[in-house]
Amino acid sequence: MITDSFDNKSPAIINPVKKENRIKVDACIITFSHQIEKAVVEKYVATEIASLWCATGKTPVYLIEQNEHRFAFYKTYVGAPITVGLLEDATIELDCNKYILFGGAGCLDKDIAHGKVMVPTAAYRDEGTSYHYAPATDYIAIKNSDIVATCMKVNGIPYIQGKTWTTDSFYRETRNNFEKHKADGCISVEMECAGVQAMCDFRGLDLYPFFTSGDLLDSPEWDERNKDNDDGGQHDVGHFNIALALAEYVL
Repeated sequence: MITDSFDNKSPAIINPVKKENRIKVDACIITFSHQIEKAVVEKYVATEIASLWCATGKTPVYLIEQNEHRFAFYKTYVGAPITVGLLEDATIELDCNKYILFGGAGCLDKDIAHGKVMVPTAAYRDEGTSYHYAPATDYIAIKNSDIVATCMKVNGIPYIQGKTWTTDSFYRETRNNFEKHKADGCISVEMECAGVQAMCDFRGLDLYPFFTSGDLLDSPEWDERNKDNDDGGQHDVGHFNIALALAEYVL
């Protein structure tokens, strides 16, 4: 069974072997949006410093220097297996232990989460990847949730903390499962958080995730974000500013 997949008694057949000349960065920011990637590369002096490869092609990793900090930045793909796989590959190229992950997610409770950044506290493991990195449990804790939330508070960004539902199959988010997870305290649904947190725990990395949804953050307090507003959804370039503020905060 998938819940029996975690094996820490025998070695992996393939391991990410870190390069001796890995590039030192203070943190790495990961997006899912091709529009945000394009806008960030155009706005910042973004130098390509590494490449991650898989069957779908090349994923460039960029260096952004901000306020005397060095940040890596790249666009990943939707779904826990490829997101985790590329992050494993990133550890081969980068000397870094702090990873900011942000992207769009479905909102399960609009009464409390509408217009706010959703900060996960725990992820329901309705996917397969996490079971290869951690013993079977219903949820995996997002250990840096309070740090992310404090950053949002300090920067005047509306946010809400709550559980998230990580699923492998968005076409099978049934009504009954929706109601069950909402009743259990989940405020968002996405496809990566449980797997990435499990991998980061296994590898000794710090993960700082947050999610956004449509019509977000219509707040005068976050002027830096509002000036870059795109469409209010997951491709809103202003969300990168939030990720950048979070990257600076965790340092």
